[in-house]
Amino acid sequence: MRKSSEKQNIRPRIRIKLKAKMIALISILIVGVFIIFALFLENFIEDTMEEQIGKRALGVATSVANIPELREAFQLENPAAVIQDIVAPIRKGTEAEFIVVGNTESVRYSHPSTNHIGKRMVGDDNERALKDGESYISVEEGSLGLSIRGKAPVFSDEGEIIGVVSVGFLNDDIQKVIADQNHSLWITLFLIILLGVLGAIFISHYIKKLLSNMEPEEISQLMIEKEAILQSTHEGIIAVNNNGHITMMNAQAQQLLFKQRVGEKDYSGKLIQEIIPSLNIQDFLHHNRSFYDREAILGEKVVLINQTPMYNEETIIGTVLTFREKTELEGVIHELSRVKQYANTQRAQTHEFSNKLYTILGLLQLNQNQEAIEFIKKESKLRQKWQRFLTDNIADPLIHAILQGKFNQANELGVNMSIHPDSQLSYRFSEEEKDVLLTALGNLIENAIEAVKDQKPNNRNVSILFTDIGEDVLVEVEDSGPGIAESDIPWIFEQGFSTKNGTHRGIGLALTYQAVQRIEGQLILEEGDLGGACFIMIIPKKGEDTDA
Repeated sequence: MRKSSEKQNIRPRIRIKLKAKMIALISILIVGVFIIFALFLENFIEDTMEEQIGKRALGVATSVANIPELREAFQLENPAAVIQDIVAPIRKGTEAEFIVVGNTESVRYSHPSTNHIGKRMVGDDNERALKDGESYISVEEGSLGLSIRGKAPVFSDEGEIIGVVSVGFLNDDIQKVIADQNHSLWITLFLIILLGVLGAIFISHYIKKLLSNMEPEEISQLMIEKEAILQSTHEGIIAVNNNGHITMMNAQAQQLLFKQRVGEKDYSGKLIQEIIPSLNIQDFLHHNRSFYDREAILGEKVVLINQTPMYNEETIIGTVLTFREKTELEGVIHELSRVKQYANTQRAQTHEFSNKLYTILGLLQLNQNQEAIEFIKKESKLRQKWQRFLTDNIADPLIHAILQGKFNQANELGVNMSIHPDSQLSYRFSEEEKDVLLTALGNLIENAIEAVKDQKPNNRNVSILFTDIGEDVLVEVEDSGPGIAESDIPWIFEQGFSTKNGTHRGIGLALTYQAVQRIEGQLILEEGDLGGACFIMIIPKKGEDTDA
């Protein structure tokens, strides 16, 4: 049984490597093609050689038959004595195996072997020449063996057939010549096949290098995995080539752009500007630059786009765009902001109670029991008064809770946080409105506390007013801090802008502004009575009122 800690091979099973497959298949193809070609060529050479030798034999036979001396010799008592001397040098000159001249009875007047002169010609293929006067080529077995022959009739001056000339080349000699030609052919083809195999090795090595030394099974598995990752990614992903044409788009991108899954033909090859007109990536491609979290409008949605160039070694071959809805990111930031507020509230409350407990402990250790009792009564009265006010004037427990937490946080930091006595909030908010109000209220009070905590102790004031009288819910948060410079007012609700030092600033107020706008509300900055900033949030009523 294998141990659980033992690593398992997750690569696909590969029986034969791609390089070996390519070398074998290409080599088999080359060898097969060339063997077939060689066999065809061998047969072609044999047929051509036999045809050419036959024509050569026929040409020699026709020439000999037209020699005047040879024709005149047929009238002599012993034609063989003259004819043998005429054809002997011609046979040597033409390298024919034999030149046989016979009369109309096929009796030989010449032959390479003088013993055969006066005897009948062998082969029985003279009939067409002697009877019909034809010149032709034949293949027959003669006294010297199988041969290719050229036959031509000999005519007298009166035009009568008086004999026949037969010129032949032995088949064994012809086959030897053909074999020599075929031998050269096979050597040449072998060298070509060898070069083809070497080429197959080079091609397979080159292709394997282009495939990053991966096997087809690995590429297939990788493609399936990459496709699954691309399609399951929550962010939209678009690949664009150097000319700005779309080459790939995942399912989330299709959903954002077309509100449904579409076919590749609906986006492949289109310019990215046709789909996202506000985006111009050519400058970034040409200058090898990237960008992150750039806002763009897709239909009715605002998205954040990131762009990263694609490289092939050191050459840019395109770019990858990833984007997601800005509202999704804002939702995450809202949640993080709320968690941070709750954490700060809990920390402040813990710290405040810890300080009060230490104060009570110190008074008891000094035997100042009466002072300890008075301190406890004072704190209890203050907290009960605050709790009673929140309970009587705020219907929603979550809004009650966040105000209680901010009150504890302000006390810890020595900030005097107060709520206007006429404040009342009995309106029943929808879930979206409640979410926006909690986010906005937390951020506005947090900013107000931050603005006054560095002021003098007697000038650390934060005032809150809320009311739902009328058609809107009105929330006002005012502080005694340094306020907002007039030059900064146009940018105060922009994400990333902040009047405070440090990183990760300029988020809370921007999110508050966007959240309020999402529910068709307003967030207004005015100059407050306390000398600092005064933010007024107006939320239109859409739900139902409820009595406190």
